[in-house]
Amino acid sequence: MDANKSEKVKFVGDGIIIMHDVAGAMKGDRVARAAGYEVKLVAPPPEMRMGCDLALEVNLFEQAGIERVFREKDVPFKSFLPLAKGSSRMCDVVKVTDYGNWIMVKAGNMKISYEKSSGLVVNVSGGGCPDIPYLNAEMVGKTLADAPQPSVIGFTLCATMLQRAYEEAVSIFNGGNRK
Repeated sequence: MDANKSEKVKFVGDGIIIMHDVAGAMKGDRVARAAGYEVKLVAPPPEMRMGCDLALEVNLFEQAGIERVFREKDVPFKSFLPLAKGSSRMCDVVKVTDYGNWIMVKAGNMKISYEKSSGLVVNVSGGGCPDIPYLNAEMVGKTLADAPQPSVIGFTLCATMLQRAYEEAVSIFNGGNRK
């Protein structure tokens, strides 16, 4: 690893916030981060899933502060739960697959694939949201540096997940560590 590049530290919390729905998890993520809390969007353990679910991984010692911010910003949630030893862990929503000349980064059901040597986006796919064809048309054929950010041009959960994949792809292309 290049001495000038810092190693990415992976956040691992000891608790989870179960939200009422995906939109609430996305809002909770934005609100908690804006308030300075470290959180991570995750898929909840299988026994807690009800479909297309997201939850927030958190540090439980920050529970009171996060609850206060959520009340102030009208972010409803179901519960805070500790992650007991031996319990099912959440699944990180970002996965990376190396295909030799290409890298595919998957976040949730959304995928972005790019050419390793140039950063050229060769495919955007996944999910079931209506803006996927538009995201694909706007991003494919452009480099990661020139492609628009999905969160700027999209409006759905798929765009949010594609943004996570895009950010990881940019980090990897710029020499960051793979997850």
